[in-house]
Amino acid sequence: MNRFLILFFLSPWAMAAQPYTSYFTGNPSDVVKTPGGGVCLMGGATEDDHAMKWFLQRANGGDILVLRTSGSNGYNNYLYTDLGITVNSVETIVCNSAAASQHPYVLQKIQQAEAIWFAGGDQWKYISYWRNTPVDSLINLAIKERNVVIGGTSAGMAIQGKYYFSAQNGTVTSTAALSNPYHNLVTVDSTTFIQSEYLNQVITDTHFDNPDRRGRLVTFLARISTDYGVGGTAIACDEYTAVCIDTNGIARVFGDYPSNADNAYFIQPNCELAVQTPESCLPGVPLTWNRGSQALKVYQVKGRSNGSGFFNLNDWETGSGGTWLHWSANSGTFLEQNGSPISCAPLSNDENLQLNECQVYPNPTSGRLVISNLTIDAEQCQFTLYNSLGQKMPAAVQVLSPNLVEMDLANFGTGVYYLSVAAKGREWFSQVVVKG
Repeated sequence: MNRFLILFFLSPWAMAAQPYTSYFTGNPSDVVKTPGGGVCLMGGATEDDHAMKWFLQRANGGDILVLRTSGSNGYNNYLYTDLGITVNSVETIVCNSAAASQHPYVLQKIQQAEAIWFAGGDQWKYISYWRNTPVDSLINLAIKERNVVIGGTSAGMAIQGKYYFSAQNGTVTSTAALSNPYHNLVTVDSTTFIQSEYLNQVITDTHFDNPDRRGRLVTFLARISTDYGVGGTAIACDEYTAVCIDTNGIARVFGDYPSNADNAYFIQPNCELAVQTPESCLPGVPLTWNRGSQALKVYQVKGRSNGSGFFNLNDWETGSGGTWLHWSANSGTFLEQNGSPISCAPLSNDENLQLNECQVYPNPTSGRLVISNLTIDAEQCQFTLYNSLGQKMPAAVQVLSPNLVEMDLANFGTGVYYLSVAAKGREWFSQVVVKG
């Protein structure tokens, strides 16, 4: 019997009420290949064949593993035969519960894969089933040590950035997110999950054109800036585009323009501005991140069959085949206008001082709040406290040393407040909880 005869079967584990179901196509004997690495991010509609060929080629004839939490075997024949790229096997494992993340068979298949694809579905299931389990540990080990190529569509794309919209409480519209950046549906997470080199400051979004999700992504970036004190970046795809990132950090955009005029977007805070943080990102207050209608720089690229349009993730400046836009938000309204090519001159040593190493304690506090580890002389910093309505709250500030400050919150009522530390065109935020 020809050992390369296509096999397709339902794993007997599924018949025994195991926490996963397996669908297998191809050669049942594992082969060890050297994959080419990289990441494929897809917008969420029908898969783009050219991007999927890119993905398969980087598996170098090895074994393809599709992980999902719903659905069945829709990828098997498509990836094994329909695209004309030779691979050893395609296996889809549907994780029916979190228990699958501990199952030896599932873990073995991750260790043997040269390519791992995350299907669409519910991203919160992916996160709650796999995060801080052997599944994400082995995936990250496969990326780091074996250079496996990974990819995903819709929810499978949404989980791949360092920052991610978890959808723990359900999805959120642009209108709701812009109206209240701290709406309970705006769940922006940074707990370590899938780790890819060129996505280590990135949040992703999908189905970007249906419905319009530009406003909510601006809100996600505003939350990253406010909550984590860093300038996050974003990659978004309309439904019929894909972004394929090679190991050199070049992100190529695939699609079928002009049949579908869909785009990929590369979004970042405008480094040309002296102050790059939101003017107002507070609970219950419509988002304002305007900065003269130039708060964010956006490179928009049409998806083409040959992936000729690209963006360089090494510098977040260089690209081809795209156009520059400015995005902003003013009192909860999303704004877009034509932009200019980004020009981020290196900062001088003095200007490059950052605030994001600050430490705030005790938190929660019943009165005394210490701000330490300041990397800019405290005398040059402005310390401001806001309540949940965005109103400035008077608080006595005592500078104890160049990198140590104490604030007196003894007369503050129980609740959540927001501390701003600003200096040299930089601003850092931290949530502070006052308890009775």
